[in-house]
Amino acid sequence: MFLPEVHAEPSIPVLRQLVRDNPLGILTTAIRSETAPFILSSHIPFILDVKDEGSDKELGVLRGHMARQNPQSKSLIAAAKASTASTPNVVEEEVLVLFTASAQHYVTPKFYTETKPASGKVVPTWNYAAVQAYGRAKIYWDHKADESVAFLSSQTAALSDHTETCVMGYTGTADRPKPWKVSDAPERFIELLQKGIIGIEIELDRLEGKFKMSQEMSVNDRQGVVEGFASLGTDVGHAVSKVVKERSDLKESRS
Repeated sequence: MFLPEVHAEPSIPVLRQLVRDNPLGILTTAIRSETAPFILSSHIPFILDVKDEGSDKELGVLRGHMARQNPQSKSLIAAAKASTASTPNVVEEEVLVLFTASAQHYVTPKFYTETKPASGKVVPTWNYAAVQAYGRAKIYWDHKADESVAFLSSQTAALSDHTETCVMGYTGTADRPKPWKVSDAPERFIELLQKGIIGIEIELDRLEGKFKMSQEMSVNDRQGVVEGFASLGTDVGHAVSKVVKERSDLKESRS
């Protein structure tokens, strides 16, 4: 990831939170195979586990699952079986998971209220926030193995709980609906579905992220961006405006 100092986010807890707020990651692998392309990517929702939430250094562990028939699953299974790593079923090649915040948008040069009138030396760009997570993946591919069954049962339950409560807001408190749980579905039905998926557990060794939110512009131009996005009158416009304002204020507090 290209990380200019003005955009780079050094706080590991902030990066972890972005992942949790935006759990749909893009898993990318580069594995030599005679039957599949070298580079493969899949959209997969992940749960991020952290032992010490108060730690500002712990990166955490990503847990996900994907369809067994996915070509990337087949590539990962073959690599896990062939691996000579000390831990069984750990793929030797590094994997990457990309998470992108929902607040992202094209930026028109018209928003730069200081520089555009003064010199016209402005061009369009795109504002976004993203995290790249790196590590090595352990693959739970044998649906008959107790370890795989336990992993998939735990992962699907944890992911459902996180997305139902944190993404949907179904907390069961006040006037909010109760969250759906895996146990709401017939047990035999879940068992059959789990045979069609594999589990992925990635112990992270690198976590990089950035908030590219107009920090490189002058304070007046940043204010123009804040007001410009707010004037769009859309949900995403207001969301991006809010983040640009937060990042602008943060830059000023650090200068």
